[in-house]
Amino acid sequence: MEAFRATDPVTYEESWSTASVTAVTGGAYGRAYLGSLQLSAITAVLGAVLGLALAVAVLQARRGQLLRRLVLTASGVLANFGGIPLAFAFIATIGNAGVVTALLGRVGLAGFSLYSMTGLALVYLYFLVPLMVLTIVPALEGLRPQWREASDVLGASAWQYWRRVGGPVLAPPVLGATMLLFASSFAAYATARALVGSSIPLVPLQIADALSSNVLVGSENVGKALALGMVVLVGLVLIFYTWVQRRTQRWLR
Repeated sequence: MEAFRATDPVTYEESWSTASVTAVTGGAYGRAYLGSLQLSAITAVLGAVLGLALAVAVLQARRGQLLRRLVLTASGVLANFGGIPLAFAFIATIGNAGVVTALLGRVGLAGFSLYSMTGLALVYLYFLVPLMVLTIVPALEGLRPQWREASDVLGASAWQYWRRVGGPVLAPPVLGATMLLFASSFAAYATARALVGSSIPLVPLQIADALSSNVLVGSENVGKALALGMVVLVGLVLIFYTWVQRRTQRWLR
């Protein structure tokens, strides 16, 4: 409710107002929402594609059990490795003075900037791909072998099986996992703060600046309005994710 409050800069009296909510729909705050949505959409789609490919490759490997345990264990660790330590690891590796950057510079391949939207997306994929693996492996294991056997008996090709059986069954969990990656990327703060500061417009960074009055004194209500919009967007994504998961359970029980 504080998002709908305004403080008089002279008398410091508070009153009900929609000025803060209106302010976050345009200008620098609007660009922050667009930046966060763009970053989250790109990293969610790439993370879903790469994570799904890795999960399928692991489950179809000959030494499946050992490789599956190793990948799931590593994914569980990497999916929770974020924040300032992750940003520092990438800065020390491929930052302006990183080890890999120095080696690439010697052979004339330098030029990639970690402190950009592309660099930030690369860092986000470091924990989003493992998160996708952890989320989608149970759904892949839920595909019953009898379905593929029945498809082969009826003379269907591999493409027809995935198009008419495997694909429709996996579509809800893949879509739900993508929404989960989107919400995780949209809400990430510490990694972006340590890596790019305020050079890239993102909603979590704008909220921190507004609450600390780094941009405008007395802008706490604007920060709360930004947070309200963020909560609404993430809430809608999670509601859709829950709905998709319920539909998935009908087939994968």
